[in-house]
Amino acid sequence: MTEHVLFTIQFLTQEEHLPPFPLIAFSGQVKACLTSPLIQSLSIGVEENILHFKGQGHGAKGENEYEFSLEFLKPVKPEVKHKSTQRQVNITVKKQEHVWWDRLTKQEKKPLFLAPDFDRWLDESDAEMELREKEEKMNKISIESRVRKDPFLGLKKGFLFMYNLVQFLGYSWIFVNMTVRLFILGQDSFYDTFHTIADVMYFCQMLAIMEVINPAVGLVKTGIMPAFIQVMGRNFILFVIFGTLADMQNKPVVFFVFYLWSMIEIFRYPFYMLVCIDTEWKLLTWLKYTIWIPLYPLGVLAEAVAVIQSIPIFDETKLLSIPVPKAIGTSLSFSFILQLYLVIMFLGLFINFRHLFKQRTRRFRTKKRKAN
Repeated sequence: MTEHVLFTIQFLTQEEHLPPFPLIAFSGQVKACLTSPLIQSLSIGVEENILHFKGQGHGAKGENEYEFSLEFLKPVKPEVKHKSTQRQVNITVKKQEHVWWDRLTKQEKKPLFLAPDFDRWLDESDAEMELREKEEKMNKISIESRVRKDPFLGLKKGFLFMYNLVQFLGYSWIFVNMTVRLFILGQDSFYDTFHTIADVMYFCQMLAIMEVINPAVGLVKTGIMPAFIQVMGRNFILFVIFGTLADMQNKPVVFFVFYLWSMIEIFRYPFYMLVCIDTEWKLLTWLKYTIWIPLYPLGVLAEAVAVIQSIPIFDETKLLSIPVPKAIGTSLSFSFILQLYLVIMFLGLFINFRHLFKQRTRRFRTKKRKAN
């Protein structure tokens, strides 16, 4: 039983053809609710573990005096709190010990006027659950009070929302434009993708540097390294492999690289937009955490093909080659750096694939626990 004894006292009047005694309904806590026409001249107290109540009520046939005594099963504190209105009296009696009682009164035989109030009834399991919920609520309030609120949280969320919106619009334009051209021109669209799409792709990939800056300055709580690997890897392909070699700009591999990049991003950026406004679309969440599984490795494979195709061109043009002393050789070909980059690229694929897979597992494991 909890700290209080809770009972409801309802007074029946003469006009109901019953004697003026109280009908008491009790439950596992202690507060008393008394209803009658105009209860007044109250005398309430506890003496020797017995609750004494006396009061007057004005009914249809005039004044009636109501009085009862109730001896509790176990000791209670002598202090009694009560609050009266014209139609009810709320009485609070506290126990000496916070233990469960088998019954309310000391006498084994239940008084005729005593009946359980099942609307207020609590058994031990109900009370424990209620107590646990109160403790969890208090702990949550305590934690929230200790955590300092960020005065710029709204501004940060607004900035992140606009960033993701701009990127979503940019990559959506790229994806739709390439898809429409593919249906209209067929394979011919492979050869002029760079000249059609490059300006918007330059803009989106330059802006994507913010995905490295944001975690570095604490705007988002994600690791810097996965974002650094992806953004710098893409920008290397875009600006160095495609941007500096005109011979690479007309190759079909450009189409596949750009198309795979945009297919991933048209699901990723709207997901983060909804996160900024504390909203979730389950289908979009599943796509964001699933569609990269086939597309990300395919994108890296397409990038690797672009690097391999560019190596003979760099060897022939000596573009970006590094001069070295004559005793060592004439120059260090950039193609050697590209061969090292291929190894680093697949190492980055392993690191990011593992990171993304952990994110996916953590996300859906949490959802499953909440569902259970």
